[in-house]
Amino acid sequence: MSSPIVRRAEAGTTEAAWVRYTLIGIALVFLFLFLVLPLAAVFAEAFRKGFEAYWEALKEPDAWSAIRLTLITALIAVPLNLVFGVAAAWCIAKYEFKGKSVLTTLVDLPFSVSPVVAGLVYVLMFGAQGWFGPWLQEHDVKVIFAVPGIVLATIFVTFPFIARELIPLMQAQGNEEEQAAIVLGATGWQTFWYVTLPNIKWGLIYGVILCNARAMGEFGAVSVVSGHIRGQTNTMPLHVEILYNEYQSVAAFAVASLLALLALVTLVIKSVAEWRQEREMKAISELSLENIKAAPLDLSLKAAT
Repeated sequence: MSSPIVRRAEAGTTEAAWVRYTLIGIALVFLFLFLVLPLAAVFAEAFRKGFEAYWEALKEPDAWSAIRLTLITALIAVPLNLVFGVAAAWCIAKYEFKGKSVLTTLVDLPFSVSPVVAGLVYVLMFGAQGWFGPWLQEHDVKVIFAVPGIVLATIFVTFPFIARELIPLMQAQGNEEEQAAIVLGATGWQTFWYVTLPNIKWGLIYGVILCNARAMGEFGAVSVVSGHIRGQTNTMPLHVEILYNEYQSVAAFAVASLLALLALVTLVIKSVAEWRQEREMKAISELSLENIKAAPLDLSLKAAT
């Protein structure tokens, strides 16, 4: 019979069983209190007065306007961030140039700047008393307290997600496959479409999912630039705040439940994307290891001939 130390070594840990079970129990209790219970409370409150009250809250014109504006904002911001994220990741991971560290820092900038500050920056630039405010007023162009301002603020707070997901992935994969494709006569577009994109597709999907979730759930920056005009510039998070402040708790939680559903769907797709990405990275690692092991044998055969 093996000793407890041997059993713990075989299990990949040196802690006693009671320590592991205690840590697992603490993690589960924490997740239940701060994740499962709040989500359950959202849906319980949303359906507190029955499905009819829930549906009426979602059918209300202001709610539909908020949902529509949220979707429009995400449909504009996510594709633009997709293009920027892929370009920035390709540039940072595949090339060496002066200012590379500065570009990497700028990509991370929205993570360190408060969304409220980002919204104030756009007000300073495009507001009535801002840098471009007089010119915009002369040409009857509305940015602040209108859809363009909401889209700009959303793009700012969400653009690091795709780039930050792809940069380490592209750096880990290296440039060998792209260089081989170019040597064989492939164009830049063909190299990207047939070589790079298949290698980063799951990381790209993961980044797009996170970007979309943040775009639809953004509150701080959008709150500053929107003006809170009901039926016009309120997104779903802003509409939830207004309903809750007016003591319409069922309606507020009904709209909030849509955002909660988005979070759950995002979590599921994120888990699938991570699982597929880990499988592909593991397959690539195993293939590289086999090539390394086979290299001495190939050299021996060449030496023998």
